[in-house]
Amino acid sequence: MFGASGHAKVILDIIEQQGCYNVIGLIDSFKDPGTQLMDYSIIGREDCVPELVATGKVAGGIVAVGHNWLRKTLVQRIREIVPDFVFVNAIHPSARIARTVALGNGVAVMAGVSINPGTRISDFCFLNTNASVDHDNILGDFSCLQPNAATGGNVKIGSCAAISMGAHIIHGVTIGCNAVVGAGSTVLSDIPDLVVAYGTPCRVVRSRNPADGYY
Repeated sequence: MFGASGHAKVILDIIEQQGCYNVIGLIDSFKDPGTQLMDYSIIGREDCVPELVATGKVAGGIVAVGHNWLRKTLVQRIREIVPDFVFVNAIHPSARIARTVALGNGVAVMAGVSINPGTRISDFCFLNTNASVDHDNILGDFSCLQPNAATGGNVKIGSCAAISMGAHIIHGVTIGCNAVVGAGSTVLSDIPDLVVAYGTPCRVVRSRNPADGYY
């Protein structure tokens, strides 16, 4: 697993409860090898991954980094050094996912999440605790819904967009790429790319760069 932060703790818990994979260790470039997180050790940095794959010690992994742009950057780095690396999904057993939902690769779905029919969750998205996604939504690559965020039907969320805690998006709305919707917002109309927007009703308050924080 890539990452060793608080977000990584949540992903580790999901993997343990999912019971599909054995975690051999964590990859993190900012903490020393041997550092522990939930009884798992950091075993190195990204540059050790080719050897782990070549020797058969690793069959796949997941990027447990909460910031969308940083997660995207790390995935690109992994693909540069191991082009065919396999990214797995982490799905909490309590999540409710309809039969016709399409899930990409490297997706994390946390406890209490509900995803209704016809929705597509693209690669490297995560849906945080108790998020609710209604029918026929499209979540672009590397986007996320934070705890208790909810969407109506036919919502489109652009790549690397972040929907913060408790935000509500009514049906038929489009959220632009790299946009951030602030906590507790009520979104009644489309939000463009590369902005921070919040409030009830939700309004654009400023522009942002993809690597900026979510504030």
